[in-house]
Amino acid sequence: MVNKRRLVEVPYTASLAHTMNTLVANKVLAVPVAAPPGQWIGAGGSMIMEADKHTGTVRKHYIGLATMLDLLAHIAGTEDQLMDEGVHDGFDLDQKMSVPVSSIIGQCLEGLSLWTLNPNTSILDCMEVFSKGIHRALVPVDSHLDNVSGVELVESASSYRMLTQMDVLRFVKEHGSSGSELDNIMSSTVSDLGAVTARVFAITDRTKVIDAIKGMRIALLNAVAIVRSSDTDNEEDHKQLVNGRGRQAIGTFSATDLRGCHIATLQTWLPMSALDYTETVLANPLLAALNNAAGSPTTRELVACRADSSLGEVIDKVVSKHVHRLWVVDQQGLLKGLISLTDIIRVLRLAIVSEQNA
Repeated sequence: MVNKRRLVEVPYTASLAHTMNTLVANKVLAVPVAAPPGQWIGAGGSMIMEADKHTGTVRKHYIGLATMLDLLAHIAGTEDQLMDEGVHDGFDLDQKMSVPVSSIIGQCLEGLSLWTLNPNTSILDCMEVFSKGIHRALVPVDSHLDNVSGVELVESASSYRMLTQMDVLRFVKEHGSSGSELDNIMSSTVSDLGAVTARVFAITDRTKVIDAIKGMRIALLNAVAIVRSSDTDNEEDHKQLVNGRGRQAIGTFSATDLRGCHIATLQTWLPMSALDYTETVLANPLLAALNNAAGSPTTRELVACRADSSLGEVIDKVVSKHVHRLWVVDQQGLLKGLISLTDIIRVLRLAIVSEQNA
């Protein structure tokens, strides 16, 4: 946590437009939402407070997270109301983006997953939390509970920093080089370690952006693979997520792609195919600058691995490419599964614990 910057947050009264601009400007995928104390029930009943360092007076209460997927889901709508008018004149984007951010907390499940970790928590215990699908946690600075480790659901601190799954894997990459105690684990294949999830949700190259967003919201996914349409099946529904396993993978549509699009242009890309949008977005100078800074791909590159790739290779790829999942493909480029950051942390922790016990 030593080099982590100050926490990026938004007040509960911030508009969605302001929240989106905050995410884009700070190159983050989620921000905590702060409210005055005593006025809200926090996400999941959390009581994560910020207090004055000297007096202990509580100044704010973190009531949840606002994520890029929340914004996408809100834009796309929760009902079928946008199926027809959503891409025409009846769609008032300015009005949709002017509502307060507090109104969308919990629209996607991750917004309710606001956790804290004591600064004294071991990396291994932190990995246990992140192995359960929790993507990020607040770490209090100047914690009052110095002798407590593990997850804290009640906390008061003068300030917080955000620790993410990517931070943990970056730490592992830096300290798991050749000759370290992790050598055996890092050289094991992801297949042998059980890191590959066989089920892959995908959209086709004909799926529109707005339909992709709806499917991602329902399935609680931050990204889906883009596969080639089936030439033999004219009845394939391009508005729904499809089983991508065994299909030719040609790209990724992710909530992070929204970073490359100004609010003023959002309405123009809703009726585009997701594949065309990813090509348009990657040509956008703003996203190119963001990707260069983050180490993300600057072309429509399919970031993938094989089932026999080593864990070390996979960690190196997700960290260097700054992606949150790898598609697992065979020699022909057909999808065989995926590996998420949660999968990586889960198997890494299990392997470390197994070696310790042995």
